[in-house]
Amino acid sequence: MPASTDLDDITFLGRLSEALSQRIEEQTRPLFDEAGITIPVRSCSLLTALDAAGEATAAELARALGQSHQLVVQKCPALLRLGVITQHADPADARRKIFRLTDRGRDQLRRLDAYGARIAKVYRTLFEEVGDVHGAIRKALNALADKPLAERIGE
Repeated sequence: MPASTDLDDITFLGRLSEALSQRIEEQTRPLFDEAGITIPVRSCSLLTALDAAGEATAAELARALGQSHQLVVQKCPALLRLGVITQHADPADARRKIFRLTDRGRDQLRRLDAYGARIAKVYRTLFEEVGDVHGAIRKALNALADKPLAERIGE
C-alpha cells in the first residue's frame, strides 16, 4: 500500500505547515488589495528587513531573514518591477548588488504597518478559537533548533 499523503498524517507536518502558509497567503491578497498594498504577500519581511538596514545586499538580507540567498534573489525582480526597491552596483565590488527602498516602497511599508495592526486583531481572534498557532510554531522552531530531528529520532 503506498504511503499516505493525507494532511491528517502526522508525518506530513511540514506539508501541513506549507498548507497553512498557502491558505494565509491566498486570504491575505484580497485584504492587501483593499489596503492598497501591491507588494507580494511573501515579500513583506524582505521589505521590512531592507527598511531596517537602510540598504543591503541579497546575502545580507538573507542572513537577516534566516532565508536562503537564492530565495531573496528570486523575490527581487518583482520588487524592482513594482518600483518599491532599487538596485545598484557596490562601488567596492561591481559583482555585488545593493538594494534600497524607494519612496513607493516606504509608502507600501506604511500601508503594511496599518494593515498589520488590523490583522493582528484578526489573528488574536483566530487564536482564541484554535489556540496560539503563532506561539506553537515559534516553540516548535526553537525546539528543533535546539535539538534537530536527527537527534530526536533515536529517542
